[in-house]
Amino acid sequence: MTEAIDPRALQRVRHDTRLRLLTVTAVTDITPLMRRVRLEGDMTGFVSPAHADHIKAFFFPEGVTPLLPPMGPNGAEFEPGTRPEMRDYTPRYWNVEAGWIELDFVLHGDGPASSWAADVAVGKTLVIGGPRGSIVVPMTFEWYLLVGDETALPAIGRRIEELPDGAPVVAVIEVDAPVEEQRFETRADLDLIYVHRNGAPAGTTSLLLDKVRALNLPTGAAYAYVAGESGMSKSVRQHLVEDRGLNPEWVKAAGYWLLGTADAHEPH
Repeated sequence: MTEAIDPRALQRVRHDTRLRLLTVTAVTDITPLMRRVRLEGDMTGFVSPAHADHIKAFFFPEGVTPLLPPMGPNGAEFEPGTRPEMRDYTPRYWNVEAGWIELDFVLHGDGPASSWAADVAVGKTLVIGGPRGSIVVPMTFEWYLLVGDETALPAIGRRIEELPDGAPVVAVIEVDAPVEEQRFETRADLDLIYVHRNGAPAGTTSLLLDKVRALNLPTGAAYAYVAGESGMSKSVRQHLVEDRGLNPEWVKAAGYWLLGTADAHEPH
């Protein structure tokens, strides 16, 4: 007798890791603090089946020309003094045949990625790698919950746009001000809720937790994705599991950054 397959089981997929040297061909400011960069080059074999996937972006030291490093037994091998900083980013849009990918960057903070994005121009180059793997969430849940700050907007936006016709989804997103709100084209039944810091530093408020606590959420089997500042993600997950009774296996909390650490505003 074969064991029944759980239609809501998450699927873990591994991918062949490949580095790519890409060139900036377009820069678009979606909001005053969110910049979308299109990169073109060889995208052969690129796959990203899950909304929370991430690629590694390599930011080289000042004066070092981005080049594809040789791959050794332990991964990429860089010459002394040329080793880049690496940050994770969600693939927002891409087209393998046309050879392009788009990444969204939050324009605050002074880390290597934010600085690169603030100064980016057509013709600049960027090395990316991955994704190395995916956790694919099936479209079989009764409803979906998405919670995050602006660093999670690329992943949240992807999920909203990828959900099927009529799928109930509640999205609670924290941004600095109404001008930072984004809208999404979707076939899902979307309840989109924004909360605003209004000048308070990111990660210093309880706006997301307070709003989720106050919501009258749907009933039934739900998958929740919470992402952004690490402390916020943990507290919202705890509320969903302990107070709301959501299945802990179906509540993913991702700490994209940690308040008080260097380079705190580097989005995925």
